[in-house]
This record gives sequence, structure tokens and C-alpha cells, in this order.
Amino acid sequence: MTLQQLIYAVKIADLKSMNKAAAALYVSQSALSAAVRALEEEIHTELFVRSNRGITITQSGEEFLSYARQMTELQRMIEERYTDHKTLKKRFSVSMQHYSFAVEAFIELAKEFGMDEYEFAVHETKTGEVIENVRNYRSEIGVLYLNEFNEKAMRKLFSENEVEYTPLFACGISVYISRNHPLADHLQITFEELKPYPCLSFEQGDRNSFYYAEEVLSTCEYERIIKADDRATMLNLMVGLNGYTLCSGIICEKLNGDGYIAIPLVTQERMEIGYIKRKNQSLSVLGRKYLELLEAYKDAIL
Repeated sequence: MTLQQLIYAVKIADLKSMNKAAAALYVSQSALSAAVRALEEEIHTELFVRSNRGITITQSGEEFLSYARQMTELQRMIEERYTDHKTLKKRFSVSMQHYSFAVEAFIELAKEFGMDEYEFAVHETKTGEVIENVRNYRSEIGVLYLNEFNEKAMRKLFSENEVEYTPLFACGISVYISRNHPLADHLQITFEELKPYPCLSFEQGDRNSFYYAEEVLSTCEYERIIKADDRATMLNLMVGLNGYTLCSGIICEKLNGDGYIAIPLVTQERMEIGYIKRKNQSLSVLGRKYLELLEAYKDAIL
């Protein structure tokens, strides 16, 4: 097995096409096919199913490619640092579930350290991708939550993906709604009062297991539920349809404006905000500072 074969396999997976991968890699399609076929024979695993409609990655292939991506990313990082002699910026990247306070902390970090010396990246994304980004070195830190329901399953996922979880702070559950919502004047809200309104939930793509849900109490029965892909759409649905979502209660008016509020939900349930990083990997200076900024938000818990 060679690094070149891994690069070929990753490129095919990214482009879902042998022709496009060959063009991007500046090799003939026959040479590319032969290299990947030799790799599959060596590891006794079929990586791709080939058809007239293109390339499909097998289940075994998905697992193998997760490791291959790590190797190719490390190779890229080594080349950039030690063979590319131009001045390199230090990199910092974080992935997170859809938390405005985690984005706000990232903004404060970028302001403090500046972008002349550092290259920043932020990925507000699905739960599975938060874990994958940390596993594959795309992000140094991933921000997500655990609660009594999902903890066992999530910790198993963390172990399988060679990442470790550390708690930051615990909080109750709040209802996030528009200031014009009919329940906006309540001091507390019950599940019974929420029944007439649509529950808003972030779409998790192929991973729609309850354990991946970004909203606590995901197994409860909701008469009306709407899936959304991004936070801006979620906020629009709160205004246009009197929708609501369940959250930590930490809101950021700087980013989302003052048109939204969080009201405590009447429940004994709790959630814990924490972060993941690669096992046995030390945090950078920026990583440690980012966590300090996150921990400060515990003072904003309702």
C-alpha cells in the first residue's frame, strides 16, 4: 500500500467519478483504475461499486477512507510546513453544532489574535460531521452536547473515532422563540403549551438517529415538526410560523439580533456542553484560549 494509492482513493471518493478524479490527478483513467484495483486486492476490501452512473462508496470503503483521509491530510500538512518555503500562517479550525455562542467565541478569538498570522476556519454543521472533522484533523476542537439520553451512544462514537470528550458546563433546557411569539411573555413554558406550535429541528442528513439530534428531548412526540439545515432558516421559521426549538438558553443578540428570547422549559432534564479533540493531541494556544472563551458563557445560563 502506498500513499499515492490513498491519494487516488480519496480523490475518487470526493469526486464520485473515475473520469473526474483522473483529470484532477493528471493521470490516465486506466492507470488510476489499476492502482485502486491493486489497493483493493491488497486490503481484501472493495472500496467502490462502479456503474454507468458513477461511483458508489461501499460501507467498508467508508471506514477505510476515513483513515486514508487522515493520512493524506497529514501528508499535505507536512508538505506545506516543510517543503513549501513561503511564509505559512498558523491554522486554527473549530467545528460545532448550531450554537451561536460558539460562533461568537470564535469571532472574539479571531479578533484577539488577528488574521495576519493565523488562518481561521469555522464549521457550524451536523453532529456526525463535527466528530468526523475532529477525527480527520479538519478541526482541532468540536463543540457539542451530551445528556442522559445520548451519552452512552455518543461516548461509544467518540471512542470509535479516536476522540475524547471534556465537559465545559451544564445547563437546563430552554425554549428558543421569537419575541413576537404568543408565549413570549411567559416566565416558564410547559410541553403542553408548546403543542400548537411547530418544533424546529436541525436536519442530520443520513444520520437521523435520535442520538445525533442537536435538540434535547428528541424522542418526545411532537404533533408538528419542521427540519431545517441552517440557523438563519431556523430563525426565519421562528418568526414566520411561531416555531420553537429547545436549547441551552444561551443566546447571542450580537449575532442574531434582539428579536429572539430563551424561556426555561418546565422539565427536570439537563444538558452538558462540552468539546472533543483527538486523543493524545495537545491543544494549541488558540485552542486553549477558545475554550476559555466558551467557559465564560456559563455565566449566561438561565
